Amino acid sequence: MTQQMVGANKVVYITYSIVDSRDAVVEQHDIPVAYVPGGNSGLLEKIEQALHGRAAGERVEVVLPPEDGFGPHDPALTFTDDIENVPPQYRRLGAEVEFENGQGETMLFRVTRIEDGKLTVDGNPPHAGETVTCVVNIVDVRDATATELANGMPADAAVPQLH
Repeated sequence: MTQQMVGANKVVYITYSIVDSRDAVVEQHDIPVAYVPGGNSGLLEKIEQALHGRAAGERVEVVLPPEDGFGPHDPALTFTDDIENVPPQYRRLGAEVEFENGQGETMLFRVTRIEDGKLTVDGNPPHAGETVTCVVNIVDVRDATATELANGMPADAAVPQLH
């Protein structure tokens, strides 16, 4: 039996970790997630390209500078205020708060700094402005069903959130 390769008309199962420039693992998924190449994969384009033509059992490392990964850091999405103006439940690092603009669009912000009586929230993706390395292990590759191809998503597994 010929080993199946990552490509069109397939469902691919992967585990992955994201490593920052200091070699610290900042995100890790040990339970396989799946995607349909070229579909609604949830993967960054550069990662999908690096996996194309590979087989189960292979490990692929992809360096993602900001322009190929999580984008540049936008200072306009960072706000600092006196901590007294912030509700108590948000006065901790990592706390998340959702804000809505005048058009009804919502955006998630995280508390990234508390210092000298000031609290800073940031609406940028956690790795914006950073070069990271995504280490991907291909766990399995199988033929996609007609439904999976039509939907662009696997029917039987969670999809990755690398976008």
